[in-house]
Amino acid sequence: MFYILTGSLLIGLTLGLLGAGGSAITVPVLIYLVGHGTKESITESMAIVGMISIAAAVPYATSKQIDWRNVLFFGLPGMLGTLVGAWLGGLAAEAIQLVVFGGVLLAAALIMLRRPGKTDAAGEDSSQRSPAWKIGLEGIVAGILTGFVGVGGGFLIVPALVLLGKLPMRLAIGTSLVIIAFQAAVGFTKYEFYLLANNMSVDWQTILIFTVIGIIGSIIGRQINTRLNQQKLKTVFAGFLLLLGGFVIVNEGGKYLHASVPDAAPPGIVHANQIQTKSLISVHNNKGEK
Repeated sequence: MFYILTGSLLIGLTLGLLGAGGSAITVPVLIYLVGHGTKESITESMAIVGMISIAAAVPYATSKQIDWRNVLFFGLPGMLGTLVGAWLGGLAAEAIQLVVFGGVLLAAALIMLRRPGKTDAAGEDSSQRSPAWKIGLEGIVAGILTGFVGVGGGFLIVPALVLLGKLPMRLAIGTSLVIIAFQAAVGFTKYEFYLLANNMSVDWQTILIFTVIGIIGSIIGRQINTRLNQQKLKTVFAGFLLLLGGFVIVNEGGKYLHASVPDAAPPGIVHANQIQTKSLISVHNNKGEK
């Protein structure tokens, strides 16, 4: 229970602070600490992060810190990408999904460690924005990763909104939360069909606990967001992601490599072979004596 409370609070805090990072914590917590299967954890993660993102987006919306143009051009193609990614995720082996997940965490950490460009928080010149097709293409890529590994895509969405959408950081965070909610809804629906078809199911009690505590964490995170140096905070969290991503890759990659190596002969067969060999030696010795 301690892991659930701590993990769900961290999910909400990171979403409220950065507009990203919820699934980076949710999936490993559900798999390694709560003990749920990979497919179930990814599905539960999408439900949890999606609902927390909706709650976390409310204060940004009331403060008019959501760019609805980018929600449209980035979010709708992202929903299509999520559908494709979830379909691919249903076909992929769990170990491969988790290795890719670890790789995404490492890439996200590197993105977070980059120094942000000079984006004026006061105003956005719409004439300098990237074309809608570029924003949409980035949305599709983020959506595919969202669906495949259960990552909300915020680590891709926020930098894309800043670099392509020319949004200031806090506006990008608020916009990212809305897009994450849309993508998570599509991904959850697709994975839920997969689970039902394979006689698996999510744990709604776990989802409820994570969501409620996560929403509280997102409110706290939003308050901290207005007071802390975001670049320092992102650097610390990026270091955490590097460690977590490395652990997932080594742990799951090792399992995958071990599974791909043919097992040695079972003990019973080895024992039978030893008996047969001894018998042949005994017969040979008896003939020699005669």
